[in-house]
Amino acid sequence: MSDVDRTRILSAAATHSGDEDSQYRIEATGGFREPHNRILKHGDTFAVFNAFGDIIGSNGSPGGLYHNDTRYLSQLELRLNGDRPLLLSANPSEDNALLTVDLANSDIADAHGGALHRELIYISRRQFIWDDAYNELMVVRNFDVEPHTVTLSLRFAADFVDIFEVRGQHRVERGRWSAERLSSDAVSIRYRGLDAIERETHLRFEPAPAHLDTSSAQFGLQLKGGEGTRIVVRISCGSKAKQAWNIREYYRALRASRHALHQASGRAASVDGSNAVFNELARRAVADVYMLMTDTPHGPYPFAGIPWFSTVFGRDGIITALLMLWTDPTIAKGVLSYLAAEQATSIDRERDAEPGKILHEMRKGEMACLGEVPFARYYGSVDATPLFVMLAGEYFARTADLATIRELWPHITAALRWIDSYGDRDHDGFVE
Repeated sequence: MSDVDRTRILSAAATHSGDEDSQYRIEATGGFREPHNRILKHGDTFAVFNAFGDIIGSNGSPGGLYHNDTRYLSQLELRLNGDRPLLLSANPSEDNALLTVDLANSDIADAHGGALHRELIYISRRQFIWDDAYNELMVVRNFDVEPHTVTLSLRFAADFVDIFEVRGQHRVERGRWSAERLSSDAVSIRYRGLDAIERETHLRFEPAPAHLDTSSAQFGLQLKGGEGTRIVVRISCGSKAKQAWNIREYYRALRASRHALHQASGRAASVDGSNAVFNELARRAVADVYMLMTDTPHGPYPFAGIPWFSTVFGRDGIITALLMLWTDPTIAKGVLSYLAAEQATSIDRERDAEPGKILHEMRKGEMACLGEVPFARYYGSVDATPLFVMLAGEYFARTADLATIRELWPHITAALRWIDSYGDRDHDGFVE
């Protein structure tokens, strides 16, 4: 019987047949329904959670915190007195900036061995991604009139596997992994890949846990009746770890995250109708598109999809820009500028590159850096190049932005030359 459906039925002995509570009580240790994964993203960093706000990642499972095609965190599991809490709800905010997960204790024993009936201890997890880091605020409150002592624990791990490994590719050799407890409130997990790049996951907690090692943090919470407390966690990908982390920094980062999302989506024309359901669907669609948007030096670029395709794809970016052209033409400008900068200029058979051809896919993980997969810059797409020319024409028709078209003109003509030569080798007027 699975954890999801598991219940333990307590039957009373004949001598206790008059005790209604013990005779008919059903002890709950899990929820009956668990929704699908939850997603958060900003820039080159995204996370895939289960409905409980936990990360449970393994090969073939998308759960994890990812940055630049590498899984920087493969486990983050919350436990209350050693048990998984009950799921009450798990909902992203309307702008996709924040994921709020509401939990409560199951029927468990408290730290002193006494009975702790379900839904007396409430836990709210408020999670978001910003500035190459995962940020979480946990609000824990005792809704009983009696005091309770509970242990809140977080188990964590980082495997630093490449996105293609997560999808199932096997590697014979990998780099070196290490972990270190830096202080009473910080842990660093490092991986030096075969590409000589050192990747680091840095965890920081506030307040400092009662116990912290390289795989878990435990907080001993003594809560009076009606009393609550707060715990903040920051998990950074790379070397941008903050030296100080507290509740004020958490809210400052959350405000910055929401401001950036609102500023980006504010470029889009709004659509409102007389049907409330349509209006809600339209708002959700806009929020989803702009969550996938990533700011690049060339402008905004819509990544293709989470988890396996959270990177630049030529065809996907162009089609998204075409569909969004009427509402936000800056997306098209960003896509055109980015793809022009990455346009192939020489023949590379391994990457299917030919002069004038438009990029199909770009990757930044260890396997791409080492050439174990050809996707660091891969051009194996038949339709991205003609679609690039189409988008340039549609962008000009929509905006009359002649200055941008002049800058792009050498790339447009190079794309047309590819269509006439490499794309149409038998000169029958069709791209092969």
